[in-house]
Amino acid sequence: MTSATLRHSVWILRGNPLTAVAAAGVTLFVLVAIFGPWIVPYDPVASNVSEALQPPSATHIAGTDQLGRDVFSRLIIAARLDLAIAVSAVGISFVIGAVVGAFCGYAGGRLDRAVGRFVDVMMAFPLFVLAMAMVAALGNRIENIVIATAIINLPFYIRFARAEVNVRRNVGWVEAARACGESHFSVVLRFLLPNILPAMAVQISLNLGWAILNAAGLSFIGLGVKPPTPEWGIMVAEGARFISTGRWWLVAFPGLALMMAVLCFNLLGDGMRDILDPRMRT
Repeated sequence: MTSATLRHSVWILRGNPLTAVAAAGVTLFVLVAIFGPWIVPYDPVASNVSEALQPPSATHIAGTDQLGRDVFSRLIIAARLDLAIAVSAVGISFVIGAVVGAFCGYAGGRLDRAVGRFVDVMMAFPLFVLAMAMVAALGNRIENIVIATAIINLPFYIRFARAEVNVRRNVGWVEAARACGESHFSVVLRFLLPNILPAMAVQISLNLGWAILNAAGLSFIGLGVKPPTPEWGIMVAEGARFISTGRWWLVAFPGLALMMAVLCFNLLGDGMRDILDPRMRT
């Protein structure tokens, strides 16, 4: 990062404190996911029926669930799993989608039109329903959740890369690269893709939040991670049975964690858009 970019980023953050808060929230989320197993006060899967359904207290700051498991410990460990699923899925869809979209946008012609229509057909389906169908067919294992989430994220990156490369494929510096003997393959990978990556970073941040929500939604309806593995969607689903009896903490804490994670990634994406937008530098 150059000094000019750094100064511009600081200027954006000072003018938009929500972006700074979102960046701090994402950083905290990542740190919790990395160091979670070493900071949890209790075993997240160890049950103690004698302490079941205890409200938040000094001993259990987020209470206990129906099996006496510490809710706070399960929240911390669940952050690692949800973040791992989101990062893996978005990483796969980003790499494949960016490369496919870039080559299609560069080549143009029938291939470009065929891929464009395929993406349009995919986006015509409710993407969460499509993920449900794939996980139901493949089985509700973590790797299948990652695959399904990656597939439903592909259209965003293919469409974005295709449009951006289509605009840039005949600009002067691309023509100069071709005139210097660069192959079409090299022009796409060495010149066009790096040029559009900063703008795609905004989409990555937004999709990370959506991927976390998608994984939790699949778990909530029973098609995601299997119990007793700690996962935010499972915790909300299990706690929903006890809302009518006043055990609010079983839903409130995992629901709040899920909401804050998605909100921070979305706000960070908005802030990155301002930082990377050349019009904001004037």
